[in-house]
Amino acid sequence: MRKEAEVNRALELYADTVRRICFMYLKNDADVEDVFQEVFLKYLLHPSSFESDAHEKAWLIRVAINVCKDVLKSFFRRRVRSLEEINTEPFYMQEEEKELLEVVLQLPPKYRNVIYLFYYEGYTAVEIAGILKRSENTIYTWLDRARKELRKQLGGEWNGK
Repeated sequence: MRKEAEVNRALELYADTVRRICFMYLKNDADVEDVFQEVFLKYLLHPSSFESDAHEKAWLIRVAINVCKDVLKSFFRRRVRSLEEINTEPFYMQEEEKELLEVVLQLPPKYRNVIYLFYYEGYTAVEIAGILKRSENTIYTWLDRARKELRKQLGGEWNGK
């Protein structure tokens, strides 16, 4: 079990990243908070140390993705919900960011993930390949296809920067 100072440091460094990844998958603040807590509980209980901060961040991202997928596969989650329950606009974003996020959230999950990790978290394609356990060429292909889809959806306005 990790010490409180270690967990607090990880929360300070990675809380925002974990929340954003969870929101990309779950699109629901309540589920995001549940998964967020579960991810950091797993971190607290994780017995071994990490080689570097980058390794620690990649581990947290991978755990967050896996827990989100577990939630999406659960019986409870598959139940029908009304549209009023779904909040797709995070409160902390400006209008342009919200519009872009809405389009990104409509992408298939594999494209959505690589766009997020590449542009929002600053990972390289090689690093994303390691996190998602895919080949580097697959990641480049997904990035290219995601960019094309974003350009198409945004009417050629998106420049990918």
